[in-house]
Amino acid sequence: MLPPDHPPVPRPKIGVLLMNLGTPDAPDPKSVKRYLGEFLSDRRVIEIPALLWQPILRGIILNTRPKKSAHAYSLVWREDGSPLAAITRAQAVALKDAFGPGVMVDWAMRYGRPAIADQVKAMKEAGCERILLAPLYPQYCAATTATANDRAFAHLATMRWQPAIRTLPPYYDDALYIDALKTQLQGQLAALDFEPEAVVASFHGMPQRTLELGDPYHCHCRKTARLLGEAMKDTLGDRELLVAFQSRFGRAKWLEPATDTVLESLPGRGIRKVAILAPGFSADCIETLEELAIRGRESFEGAGGTHFAYLPCLNDSDVGVAMLRGLIERELQGWLP
Repeated sequence: MLPPDHPPVPRPKIGVLLMNLGTPDAPDPKSVKRYLGEFLSDRRVIEIPALLWQPILRGIILNTRPKKSAHAYSLVWREDGSPLAAITRAQAVALKDAFGPGVMVDWAMRYGRPAIADQVKAMKEAGCERILLAPLYPQYCAATTATANDRAFAHLATMRWQPAIRTLPPYYDDALYIDALKTQLQGQLAALDFEPEAVVASFHGMPQRTLELGDPYHCHCRKTARLLGEAMKDTLGDRELLVAFQSRFGRAKWLEPATDTVLESLPGRGIRKVAILAPGFSADCIETLEELAIRGRESFEGAGGTHFAYLPCLNDSDVGVAMLRGLIERELQGWLP
């Protein structure tokens, strides 16, 4: 029994922290500038030496890019905020009671709010003596998975009493993930009012240099596409699942082929009806809703395409939440009662 003057001790719990990339607080230049300043100062994201990069970032990029990006955000912003934040929050809510009363599920953003450090602190104060960090990136990349974990680890380094920690591995080839993609994609294609002549899987791009340095991201993306294509063989028929990489930035060589180039080339090959999905994203965001669904359509139709469909991510759909529950439950084995 605790002595009368002992501070309150919460009942021991397990924490599950869903982590995603981040978003500005609002679709305005000031908020976007603050967000981009944090994002593009991350050494995991920009591997150019800071002495060379920071003058470019502070002198040019943060004085020109925020206005353009704010406009893009405004095109997809929801009543409940940024799509990425709103969907990640909905995923956490959907999983709230999935693992029993002794498990606390919350969410955080690597850049922006709620911050990873704040959420780890809140979980520990709530009694979480064991925490599963769950970066919601199917394919591992140092600029996504690693930096999210880095931020949590950096906060742990400041704590006297650290919780036990596990991290969710990348799930790019996990049967739960491939089956979820297959189930959703079959339903999405069946619901279209046209028959796509090609289906494109667009993954977020990374500089070619990251592959040469040993980052497995490119290989993970290619394997996801291969496994999904094999699983969808009966539905796709003779159609190949095309792979492309989007969101190029700067002058460096990036992973290819580029999504915009692929979309613009298809009509010239006689392919005028296309569907595109983004299996590297766990939740829809500016890169999918603006870059693919809006600008991708413009590129394709401008080149002569007649029918275009963007197929949403798994998000907080029933099949998407069931997949996350299965992945997380597996990682909690030995911790759950």
